[in-house]
Amino acid sequence: MRAICFTGVLLLGGAVLVTSCAGAEPEQTATVSSQRLEVYREPDSEVYVVEGDLAFDGASALRAYLERSNGPGLVVGCPESVIVKWTPSEARDLRYCVSTAFGARHAVVVNALNQAAAAWEAAANVDFIHASSFDGACTASQAGVIFDVRPVNGAAYYARAFFPNAARSARNVLIDTTAFGSIAPYTLAGLLRHELGHVLGFLHEPSATCPGQANTCPLTDPDPASVMLHWGCGRRAGDLTLSKADAQAAGFLYP
Repeated sequence: MRAICFTGVLLLGGAVLVTSCAGAEPEQTATVSSQRLEVYREPDSEVYVVEGDLAFDGASALRAYLERSNGPGLVVGCPESVIVKWTPSEARDLRYCVSTAFGARHAVVVNALNQAAAAWEAAANVDFIHASSFDGACTASQAGVIFDVRPVNGAAYYARAFFPNAARSARNVLIDTTAFGSIAPYTLAGLLRHELGHVLGFLHEPSATCPGQANTCPLTDPDPASVMLHWGCGRRAGDLTLSKADAQAAGFLYP
């Protein structure tokens, strides 16, 4: 089993100091000192993951997210009052590939993604399209799709996604092998409903353990049933499904 390298991030006078582990050391955790958040730096990249599955492309993007404030309900990023979302034409052509590196699990992933995509498509004017012709060469550099779906092993999450303003190299939905184990009450389709919410631009539903963020715009009142309330943030029991408020917010963002 390969080593997992975590990245420690400390806020020092507004700066971000990054340190990383190296070699085949035992798994370890690091936290953001002011907020007690675990931070995971993906191997051989500048992608940082916090709150379990929020991926940020570079230290500057992570620093902006860590400038927190209190805020209610389902939120989207809107730095300088500009909402981070896909354009109408992009939202209706969200092409993706599913790597054949999943092996015998490939069909399971394809089916779970179809279920997850259908939930968002029923609520909003978006269209996730599986471009299966690229599955055999489904990498972060594949130009024929908007994002790639690939397996990872030994990551610090079940799955992670990205936001609409990410560079192509970071536009990935990565699924760890642990997501195929015993994860009840969640299902793979439920996890992917949550991750596709990030793909559309939604952040985590704020809670006591995952407070609201600066540079965001709330779309709903607090909703403990939200699909975007992360399981590490005090989520209710049950699978991850879109609530009525989630559907309304998605329809508002992508009319």
